Amino acid sequence: MITNKIKINLLFIAIIALLLSCTRSEKSGDNAEVEETHSTEIELTAQQIQTVGITLGKIEMKNLNSVVRANGQLVLTPQNQADVNSLTSGIVSEISVMEGSIVHKGQTVALLENLDIVRIQENYLTAKQDAILSEQEYERQKQLDAKNAGTGKILQQAVSKYESDKARLKSLELQLNQLNIDVRNLATGKLVRNIPITAPINGVVGKIYVKTGSYADMQTTLMEITDNSQVHCDLQVFEKDFPKVKQGQSVEIGLTNQGNKSVTGTVFTVNKSFDNDSKSITIHTRINKPDNLLPGMYVSALINVGNQSVQAVPTDAIANSEGKKYIFVVASKEASATHFRKVEVLTGVTELGYIEINPLEELPEDAQIITRGAFYVMSQASGGDEE
Repeated sequence: MITNKIKINLLFIAIIALLLSCTRSEKSGDNAEVEETHSTEIELTAQQIQTVGITLGKIEMKNLNSVVRANGQLVLTPQNQADVNSLTSGIVSEISVMEGSIVHKGQTVALLENLDIVRIQENYLTAKQDAILSEQEYERQKQLDAKNAGTGKILQQAVSKYESDKARLKSLELQLNQLNIDVRNLATGKLVRNIPITAPINGVVGKIYVKTGSYADMQTTLMEITDNSQVHCDLQVFEKDFPKVKQGQSVEIGLTNQGNKSVTGTVFTVNKSFDNDSKSITIHTRINKPDNLLPGMYVSALINVGNQSVQAVPTDAIANSEGKKYIFVVASKEASATHFRKVEVLTGVTELGYIEINPLEELPEDAQIITRGAFYVMSQASGGDEE
């Protein structure tokens, strides 16, 4: 009885083994036409190559409208950003703008209260009166001297006094003008004790650092103003691409964190200093329409550097897999089959049915590649999962 059970178990195991063997044979037969002989090689039969219409060729040198890829960010020149300060100390009595306000050069953005400016205004009025009197005395002495009725010494004293009073008046007038006080209003006796703080440039108010009642002196920054209409793009171009970039070249700028929104620009300055840390050179690009762009935004850009002789293949020679791009190079040929291996490439500009490539490994000059049908080969090699 036990012997019969052993025979039945052995027979069952034999049947399972036979079924597994058949399954392997079927799978092997199904994939006989396309199989990877090594981890990087793919085999295609001659019949398959003919049926699918796969063609072979070589990497060519083509004059394509080439581009240089670069990354960078939007910036402002020092001339288009300003700190608002006061030329004297005082208490902030009024702030007439808020963050985000659009202001124009010369517009009052705050008032600073300082009782010392009353004394300066009084000194100005006194100096103005003194200047008037000394001018009258100077004219009188000049007339007397012309009639030989005066003395040269008195005339010299009158001239010295007149010039001194004029200089003092001019000095006080400059001080009041720098404090944004209109001296024409002082003639009517309208003295002020609040100093108007004005915007030094056109732009938008950024951060405000003070509040009403704050004490401010000449070292206190009251607020920031930036002219974002003058924002431009600083791009970092690597050493190998630097000789290709010239002033006046057009640039397509993609805003990295703005849903790939793009704007256009033009190279207006090429920096001549080399950054040893990043091994790059800064390229300044003027943006054609900088609306709604802010300093600090990160960008990626394509600089159009004109026709260049580059390595290129037909667009059908490129296959995509997991976000990377490949070409298929002939590894070996037999009578009934050809073996290919895929080589990753970086791609550039596409023009007239050709695409610029840069293989990530060195290839022989006479290397044969698939020029049409690479998509099919990648799909078959990946079990049909590739698009």
